[in-house]
Amino acid sequence: MNSRAEREQPVVLAADDEEDILELIVFRLEHSGYTVLQAHDGEQALEVARSSQPDLAVLDVMMPKMDGFELTRRLRAEDTTSRMPIILLTARTQEADIQRGFDAGADDYIRKPFSPQELRARVQAILGRR
Repeated sequence: MNSRAEREQPVVLAADDEEDILELIVFRLEHSGYTVLQAHDGEQALEVARSSQPDLAVLDVMMPKMDGFELTRRLRAEDTTSRMPIILLTARTQEADIQRGFDAGADDYIRKPFSPQELRARVQAILGRR
């Protein structure tokens, strides 16, 4: 894939094990002008992030093989993905869970059920600051 500077559209990695949620994320972001890469579990998301170096990641917290907290920590630990913005998307809305997400290195945290318009707005806000 082209380097970030050569891309015409920002690339977003969307990772969620719930197919309907993943489809909703992809639909909303593609219709907002983003290229969206998909992953169905944490390990697959890590591989996609390593190989494609997306501009931003939207990660579910509760995924098989590797949860979003661990995935975020691993992405922060690698040189190629350490500065990539990460939005965690989850039904886990306790204060402790939210704090755990930020402690892992997340830039933002969106609660499920979520508004597709809110997701688009937050992605645009984060990418607009880069």
